[in-house]
Amino acid sequence: MQRIPNRDKPNGNARNELIEVRLHALLLQGLTGDEAAYRDFLQATATYLRAFLRRRLSRWPDEVEDLLQESLLAIHNQRMTYDPNAPLTAWLYAIAKYKLIDWLRRYARREMQNDVLDDENELFSTADADAHEAQRDLGKLLELLPEQQRAAIMHTKIDGWSVRETSQALNISEASVKVAVHRGLKALAEKLRSKS
Repeated sequence: MQRIPNRDKPNGNARNELIEVRLHALLLQGLTGDEAAYRDFLQATATYLRAFLRRRLSRWPDEVEDLLQESLLAIHNQRMTYDPNAPLTAWLYAIAKYKLIDWLRRYARREMQNDVLDDENELFSTADADAHEAQRDLGKLLELLPEQQRAAIMHTKIDGWSVRETSQALNISEASVKVAVHRGLKALAEKLRSKS
């Protein structure tokens, strides 16, 4: 049976390009004074940097959030040095990598550095089979929920939106967003337990 590709979902390279374009646009808007765009830029960047750091600090999971905050602070402090004609993700990667190297020099054994820093192209890579499978499985699970619960979870837990932003997007109260997220997560937990 021949598999028909899903035209709605971009492949890894196309997705990386979408990420680059989205983050670039948000940063440039933020640099012109759009506080909401800059906050969205930092939140989205944090999502990718957190995954990048988790993969490299699997032996030190408690350090991920500290290094993430250091990286975000460095990005914020150096934002005016960013060249808008250069690839943004490469710039972000360089900052995160240097923060990671500094931490490794201070706290980790030297021989571990090469293991942790091997593939620099992984920062925004979505080609990992595990990540793709997890994303697909999550999508299937979320499809089992009513629309409002699914949207509330997607926006607040996956996209990193605030409850206020989600309530405005869904045209419901903030309390309704919280209830939808709570009930949706509870329903998902029950479905997962029943499948075990």
